[in-house]
Amino acid sequence: MPNDQPHTIYRDKDGVRLVSVTTYIHILGSGGIVHWAWQQGVAGLDYRKVRDMYGDIGTVSHYLAFCKLTGTEPDLSGYEESILLATERPMVKFDEWLSGKKLEPMLLEEPMVSEKYRFGGTPDYYGLVDGVKTLLDFKTSNAVHQDYLYQVAAYGKLLEEHGHQVDDYRIIRFGRDEGDELEDYPCGDLTKHWDVFLSCQRIYNLQKEIRQDGKKRLVE
Repeated sequence: MPNDQPHTIYRDKDGVRLVSVTTYIHILGSGGIVHWAWQQGVAGLDYRKVRDMYGDIGTVSHYLAFCKLTGTEPDLSGYEESILLATERPMVKFDEWLSGKKLEPMLLEEPMVSEKYRFGGTPDYYGLVDGVKTLLDFKTSNAVHQDYLYQVAAYGKLLEEHGHQVDDYRIIRFGRDEGDELEDYPCGDLTKHWDVFLSCQRIYNLQKEIRQDGKKRLVE
């Protein structure tokens, strides 16, 4: 069952804990989230409940996609009927997309760490798509956002460090709202997006050092 999955902890070969790709990227924040929360309030909705609902829809959609790719029977006990109904249409669209593709998975949701760049992450899919070595990242959202590309760029480096050549990078976006179609988004050249990720990592680590220095001065 998807909501029973523990949070992944990444460690290097010496057992030192590493920060995840998404944690580094979160350093950027999102002004869009603040505006979205305001919109929910204007509509008379509790943004926390709406956020959690969309989170559950995303979790279940990822899980169902994984089950389809592995040929396993999903266990969706524990989820509200409204969440399951909300994932039906995206999964129909995913089935339609799959019917026009030949997928040969090599790695599915495989936790990986970079000893060189000091981070961990779990790419959704790496394998052949119509004969091309491809990294797929599944998203449930109303649009493809820039931070998704930073994440995909980092996952690509993880795969390359582990000896997996990546020739194509794509985001498969499951539309979460009525009338929103599945989007197969080609990421293109991610060189600059990788640079942004490295900048996020540097800022995160510098802020951590500043906090640690501040604690030392307080103790002294």
